[in-house]
Amino acid sequence: MEVTQKLRGKVAVVTGASRGVGKGIALGLGEAGATVYVTGRTETEEQATVPLPGTIHETAAAVTAQGGKGIAVRCDHSKDEETRGL
Repeated sequence: MEVTQKLRGKVAVVTGASRGVGKGIALGLGEAGATVYVTGRTETEEQATVPLPGTIHETAAAVTAQGGKGIAVRCDHSKDEETRGL
């Protein structure tokens, strides 16, 4: 099955994209050709607040590998200042 690039030229922001559902959404958007801003707090495995693998940089790279453009941005969305900065 050929994947179409229906979202080429579109931009998405996915919060909590280091792992889990957020990562899955980011990958799907990337596969459709979107530029995806992958946000979360985990930049390195050592910083993880839960005992699960995954970082924003790994997800961004996977988005790019899927055919989109992944951009990792560290952001704690519980802090208004960081959310505004994004």
